[in-house]
Amino acid sequence: MARRLRIEICGYHHVYNRGVAKNNIFLNNQDKEKFLQILGDVAKEFKFNIHSFCLMDNHYHILIENKKENLSNGMRQLNSKYASYFNRKHDRVGHLWQDRFKSWFVMSDEYLFTLFKYIESNPVKAKMTKKIGDYKYSATYSILNDGVPLFLKNSFVLRDYNTAELFETLSIPFEEDEMHKIDKFHKIVFKTDKDEIVQTKRIELKEYFNLIESKSDRNSAIKNAFKDDYSKSEISREIGLSVTGVSNIIKKFKIEG
Repeated sequence: MARRLRIEICGYHHVYNRGVAKNNIFLNNQDKEKFLQILGDVAKEFKFNIHSFCLMDNHYHILIENKKENLSNGMRQLNSKYASYFNRKHDRVGHLWQDRFKSWFVMSDEYLFTLFKYIESNPVKAKMTKKIGDYKYSATYSILNDGVPLFLKNSFVLRDYNTAELFETLSIPFEEDEMHKIDKFHKIVFKTDKDEIVQTKRIELKEYFNLIESKSDRNSAIKNAFKDDYSKSEISREIGLSVTGVSNIIKKFKIEG
């Protein structure tokens, strides 16, 4: 199956990567500090504006704005430099990352703030904190504690919101339409047509399962893929679950919904 098209054009990109076999890529706070140091160096070298970031134990999310068509080069440097550090520091060999990084191009500004909120809410979703801004290795913590790193200085949230307004807005729990917007955003797939980038109508099946971190995430992805006209047998083959198992999950959503 063809790889997802890498969009290099200038603009906003949601970038994500996680450890091989979902292993931790940060074993302590020192690792996270080192990653942010490298991120700062890469952002300066490649002229990236960072608008949001969140470093979880086995993955990271970054909202990047590139001014040149150099996203892949910059991310390759970030990931390789951190992997070299991590392997030396923890006396290990082999791949650190599960795959090349994943990215989603933000074609419409309507997704920007909801995407920012989604990234910054990761620690809340993982039940590591109770509210956005409490987790140290996120953009909102830096903003709340007046410790904004240089690479975050041009974030649109600093331009468009004062701190009180920002956190008042972020304190409102995700509503169904916001989650639908995020779900829709991560399903968008592009193709090239006469040297132009255009949106395709149907996402590849594997893309539904890119951000799976739990059984609940998997079940929701199954529901969404089925809703978008993939058959139970296609889903079964993609994720290695029996057709009966897929059917039971879909039936459960129908009952609960």
